[in-house]
Amino acid sequence: MARAVFTGKFQLAGEVQHPIDPLLLSQTRTTFSLLVLFPLLVGRGGWRRVQLRKPDLIQCLILGILGVAVSNYFYYVAIQKTSVAIAIVLQYTAPVWVLLYVVARGQQKLTPQKVAAVAVAIAGIALTIGIIGARAASPLHLDRWGLIAAMVASFSFAFYNLAGHRILVRHDRWRVLSWTLASAAVFWLVVNPPWKVMAAQYTSAQWAFLFIFSIISVLGPFSLYFLGLQYLEPTRAIIASCLEPVFSILLAAALLGEGVRPIQTLGIALVLAAIVIGQLPRRDREAEQVVVVDPIE
Repeated sequence: MARAVFTGKFQLAGEVQHPIDPLLLSQTRTTFSLLVLFPLLVGRGGWRRVQLRKPDLIQCLILGILGVAVSNYFYYVAIQKTSVAIAIVLQYTAPVWVLLYVVARGQQKLTPQKVAAVAVAIAGIALTIGIIGARAASPLHLDRWGLIAAMVASFSFAFYNLAGHRILVRHDRWRVLSWTLASAAVFWLVVNPPWKVMAAQYTSAQWAFLFIFSIISVLGPFSLYFLGLQYLEPTRAIIASCLEPVFSILLAAALLGEGVRPIQTLGIALVLAAIVIGQLPRRDREAEQVVVVDPIE
């Protein structure tokens, strides 16, 4: 959907609209989601429902800017300048950076199981979206700035997993999500003030699309992913998130009638295998201890 609105090929209200800027898509996703979520939380539980101590609040604000805002924006830039395939496979090198970080910090040991899970996941994604085994008639569109944007998004996604896990073992995901979205929304207001947004003269149909897109692509997925980070260490959580391109392919096949090639089926199988490998318990007794708590509801 994002690729379609960037190129202006997505029809709204029966007509093709002019392209939507990646900056606005990133901005409205967090802003609209915050405007829906924050009043609901405060209305149900009062200010205490979202209150955080200052150190934790600062962590959420940093997570919102460097984790949510940066990863979303640069991922969309990568989609716009290259392709969905290239952007998503580079973004999902994030498990490598997460694994290297936790090993370098001595938080986990570099085990064959973790290395195999990350390698199989990335190989599976490459097969699923056509980076490997693509037809010669469909050459890859490589753009320097698009590739840089995709790598920045990858580093930001890795940070989002690491920092998010730390704060989510102490607080309920709705509280963390509300302040994370607030931080990203305020950041975008500074970068792209309202008068600049209005000057773009988007149609009412485009604004309606942006609102619906924000709700279905942020509130639901982010809350569920935050829940996953409460239960899983960052390495396992981010490997599980590699199902995203798999679901993209399967949804396109089910809803849009797009065929699934045998090479894609193999890629899907590899991603599923990587998730199973990543979730298997360690055999040795010296496995790292990971603090996991139940969600505070």
